[in-house]
Amino acid sequence: MSNLTQNQLAVIEAEPSSKLFLAGRAGTGKSTVGVERLKYLLAQGIHGDEILVLTPQRTLQEPYLEIIQSPERSAGGEVTPATVGGLARRMCDLFWPLAADKAGFAHPDRPPVFLTLETAQYYMAHIVRPLLEQGYFESVTIDRNRLYAQIIDNLNKSAVVGFPYTEIGSRLDAAWIGDPGQRRIYTDAQDCATRFREFCLQNNLLDFSLQLEVFWWHLWPDPLVHGYLVKTYRHLIYDNLEEDGPHAHDLIRAWLPEFDSALLIYDENAGYRRFLGADVDTALALREMCDKQITFDESFVMSEGIEGLADSLSEAIAPTLTPFPSPKMGEGRKLTPVSSHKMGEGGMDNGQTLKIITSRFYPELLDTLVKEIENLLQPSSFELHPSNFILHPSDIVILAPYLSDALRFAITSRLEAKHISWRTHRPSRSLHDEPASQALLTLAALAHPHWNVRPSKFDVAYALKLALDMDLVRAQLLTEIVYRSKDITLSTFDQINSDKQERITFTLGNRYSTLRDWILNYREIQPLPLDHFLRRFFGEVLSQPGLGFHRNLDAARVAASLIESVRKFRLAMEPSFVSLDHPDFDFGREYIAMLQEGVIAAQYLESWKTESDAAVLVAPAYTFLMMNKPVTVQFWLDAGSSGWYERLDQPLTHPQVLSRAWPRDRQWTFADEDRTNKETMARLVSGLLHRCREKLYLGISNLGESGFEQRGELLRAFQRVLQNVSSD
Repeated sequence: MSNLTQNQLAVIEAEPSSKLFLAGRAGTGKSTVGVERLKYLLAQGIHGDEILVLTPQRTLQEPYLEIIQSPERSAGGEVTPATVGGLARRMCDLFWPLAADKAGFAHPDRPPVFLTLETAQYYMAHIVRPLLEQGYFESVTIDRNRLYAQIIDNLNKSAVVGFPYTEIGSRLDAAWIGDPGQRRIYTDAQDCATRFREFCLQNNLLDFSLQLEVFWWHLWPDPLVHGYLVKTYRHLIYDNLEEDGPHAHDLIRAWLPEFDSALLIYDENAGYRRFLGADVDTALALREMCDKQITFDESFVMSEGIEGLADSLSEAIAPTLTPFPSPKMGEGRKLTPVSSHKMGEGGMDNGQTLKIITSRFYPELLDTLVKEIENLLQPSSFELHPSNFILHPSDIVILAPYLSDALRFAITSRLEAKHISWRTHRPSRSLHDEPASQALLTLAALAHPHWNVRPSKFDVAYALKLALDMDLVRAQLLTEIVYRSKDITLSTFDQINSDKQERITFTLGNRYSTLRDWILNYREIQPLPLDHFLRRFFGEVLSQPGLGFHRNLDAARVAASLIESVRKFRLAMEPSFVSLDHPDFDFGREYIAMLQEGVIAAQYLESWKTESDAAVLVAPAYTFLMMNKPVTVQFWLDAGSSGWYERLDQPLTHPQVLSRAWPRDRQWTFADEDRTNKETMARLVSGLLHRCREKLYLGISNLGESGFEQRGELLRAFQRVLQNVSSD
């Protein structure tokens, strides 16, 4: 702990009976203090199983898990890392007999079935699909998977915020000032939510919202459950509490007096998960419950220039945002001069905070961006520090408000051409959109002809391309020769004309023969559950040397997420229920149908892990924020896009209207929308810059990714900042 400041040490080494509220902006060492506090408590002889570490999202537990799983830590029980939702699920599972009858489940003598986001959407589709044919949501023009997701989101917000789910429609209706026809949509959404809840109660299904409600209304008040939690956990560390919902804060407010010690960590100007129900006001109110409030204001990440840029931008966008004004705010820090880099120019502007890259067309902008990254990775071209500072790929991140498939491909293909390692992460991206999962499911369909799923030649060609590590031209040629979709057969490589064999090459032919023989042998045995099949297929064939998944770590990560998704889907489906309506029901075929409908993938920790992150990260801005990892250089794309400012169109839900702070009888106006958008953008850019050490590149093209001229609010904010710099 030699590198820690005295302020940090004072919090870390506080008495084990202290209850502390620690606030500060990102990069001020708060999470470091949380991790060191955990180590200190363990070193003081406190048993690990008495310590509860809460975060609003599992991915934020990573630094704590490194300590918990470290072989060097002292013995004494296991520390419990959890989210409030995860804790609720554990209690529902452990004390199910106490709650099942009270909560109104039809079969309290049967065990509960916990739903993931995917399986909840599956059952929601089962309920809503017939209603759509009856005229529900006629005026809504969104994909069905988004429709299902927004109804589930409404239920989740009711549980996270703490109001009855039966009020969802009336709350949305009361705030609406537009076309009266929209009110019918809210009625439909309420009816679907009610039907879904009744279906869950009838079949012992617990989605996220029902888990929270069962825990809060039936288990937490029970003396047995309350006593178990109070007796088990004596010490609390709650990090990033501002990203949690009001009901989670209600729980901690009621529980906090029972803890021997507590450290609550609050990130100022955050609340990035507001669209999921996060509430910074109820989080901040918890400081009243603590013995001492501490504020950290010294950044260990930002350079002076980046700090000045962050303050200037926040002031330009939303001057009244900051609830805890930093002592350094307003002391006259000035933005380091910026440069405008146009097409064809090169080099590094040492010591400058902001560099603007401009172009007329979007592809030119991406070319220049990748060229800049290539220059940055040269040891002799990056001299931000006097001591031979070398930039690594993991020190660079490319961010955009949204990361479409086209933009992702355009960036990553350019990085590959320059031999620059890269990685991407989009939690909202469906597994069906991942080439690796498409390939695996196509090959699974070939191995299970009884599904009667006939992949197209296009899909088979892409599957062979990835599985056999071959180019697309040869993959298409091979597919045209060997695949027959009518009877789902694959002919042998030996039967191919010798000229075509030479074009494909015998090396690839041997790989194909290995793949084909394994599939044919599998067809002769009793079919396995799909997740078991994928695990065996991956281990015995695709991951072997020479095959496509052997060195493709990104594809292997997707395969792991797919297998976990299939397993959870299988476990969440109740065979006794589905077999009544569908005697020929097959989990594998049903899972593929679910993905084809666009059901989103649940969050899988494998995709967030950073052990192999020695690569440039390409990600949406909010995804990077929730990774909570600082970098040296950031590239922002689409500065003129409205995506930095406007929230996604969600016709069936509204995060602000369904929040606790919104009065039920108040209408949502355009002024409310404008104010909220400004505050959201200010939090976003402030959060990004507080995770940037040295330099920001701002990419601006006259014509955006879609070919339209862009003049967004973020671009205007930068113009105001630069005008102020020029006037100074």
